[in-house]
Amino acid sequence: MTPITHIDDLRRLARKRVPRMFYDYADSGSWTESTYRANEADFQAIKFRQRVAINMEGRSTRTTMVGQEVAMPVALAPTGLTGMQHADGEILAARAARKFGVPFTLSTMSICSIEDVAEQAGAGFWFQLYVMRDRAFIERLIARAKAAGCTALVLTLDLQILGQRHKDIKNGLSTPPRPTLANLLDIATKPRWALGMLATRRRQFGNIVGHVSGVEDMGSLSEWTASQFDPTLDWDAVRWIRRLWDGKLILKGILDPEDARLALEVGADALIVSNHGGRQLDGAESSIRALPAIVDAVRDRIEVHLDGGVRSGQDLLRARALGARGCYIGRPFLYGLGALGEAGVTRCLEILHKELDVTMALCGQTRIDRVGRDILLPGSYPGSP
Repeated sequence: MTPITHIDDLRRLARKRVPRMFYDYADSGSWTESTYRANEADFQAIKFRQRVAINMEGRSTRTTMVGQEVAMPVALAPTGLTGMQHADGEILAARAARKFGVPFTLSTMSICSIEDVAEQAGAGFWFQLYVMRDRAFIERLIARAKAAGCTALVLTLDLQILGQRHKDIKNGLSTPPRPTLANLLDIATKPRWALGMLATRRRQFGNIVGHVSGVEDMGSLSEWTASQFDPTLDWDAVRWIRRLWDGKLILKGILDPEDARLALEVGADALIVSNHGGRQLDGAESSIRALPAIVDAVRDRIEVHLDGGVRSGQDLLRARALGARGCYIGRPFLYGLGALGEAGVTRCLEILHKELDVTMALCGQTRIDRVGRDILLPGSYPGSP
């Protein structure tokens, strides 16, 4: 096998090994995908200041995110259907993250349940929550996260209704895939994936099936999820969840400085500057362009994190320089998972860490906690004079 040296190597291998509907689910955006593309392109427009003749020994990328020590300013983002990129995907990704020393965030819409991940990968991971109309179910879900030892709750605010994702519609996305001729032919060309799925019992949404009355199979599950995402979600609901959850609370989906100030008022510990990876409001600002104004609006009164468009360790450093305490990676670790399972997630993290460390050194920095906007070329980044 050709050496895997950057994230795109993992992406290409995942594309060969994961059925099209699940690869496309991870590697696509909504409508025209303009925001999806901008998330990456706007990172690349930001240039570094190269510095020389500086002692580069003793470098450290270690820092904290919501008080938790991390090997680098990274968390694995909550991604739905992770267990369809590779059998038992959430468990494998959580194990890789734990060993590397970064947080793993489990999605409400995961294939492996909260209890599966806690039992097979250990406690201490983070849990992402979608607000449903069935508030009793939400109360039970939060209680399950507490019982499993989750140390932070990531509340997603930007999915009250689903953005139109053309590829998912055209592929007939379902979990597990429907046995149509097209799907069967596609799966036949992905033997590693198929054998893994045959060997596991985890092929449904593990946090929902068996935990909601009347949801016992794919048909009833699809109907339930379509009706349950709550369009009435507002800041009062966020306050209600804050009262239920006494641990670290992180609010995901902030793109506007006014919403950042409201996140501060409800008592959140951190917010995530995010446009849902370009999968919701197409035409929204890229995450990295939105970041500086939000950092300036909250001024160290709440931790600011970021997701969307991070594809390298250099992107991690750019975001850190512009004020993000840490970044969440979704697609990069999914590429690794689809390509090589747990080993692929580990390889993804190794690549990002190497790129972060080397770039930091070539910018004349030895401590990630000392990095600021002065490492960036003026005029190349959002908010630059």
